[in-house]
Amino acid sequence: MKPLAKSIFLLALLEITILVAGFIIVSSFDASLVYDDIVAASAVFILINILVLVIFFRGRSREPASQTMHSLIAISIKFLAELIFALIWFFISKKTGLSSVIIFFVLYLTFTLFSVLIMLKTLKGKSLE
Repeated sequence: MKPLAKSIFLLALLEITILVAGFIIVSSFDASLVYDDIVAASAVFILINILVLVIFFRGRSREPASQTMHSLIAISIKFLAELIFALIWFFISKKTGLSSVIIFFVLYLTFTLFSVLIMLKTLKGKSLE
C-alpha cells in the first residue's frame, strides 16, 4: 500500500474512532456536548489533514530542496487553515461555550498529533534509506 493511501486509511480509522467515541460520550453522559459539533469539527479537521498529507507526500518524491519546501508549505497551510477554522468556529458561529471549546481543542490536538507523527515517521524512514 502506498504511504499516502495508508495514511489516509489511518486517518479514516481515526475519524471513525472519534465519531464512535463522541457518540458514546454524548449518549452516556448528561453533558452539554452536541454530537453535531463533533461531526462538523472533525469533518473540517479531516479535510485539512487530507490536504496536508497530499501536499507532504507529493513533495516526498521530489529532490531534497523540493521536499523541504513541500513540508513547509504543508505545515503552513495546516496552520493557516486551522486558524481560519478557529476564527469561524468561535467568532462567526459563536460556539464559545465550554463544551464547544473543549471539542475544538481536543480535535485540534488529536489531528495535529496524527499529522506530526505521520510526517515524523515518513521523514525518519526517508533518512534511513
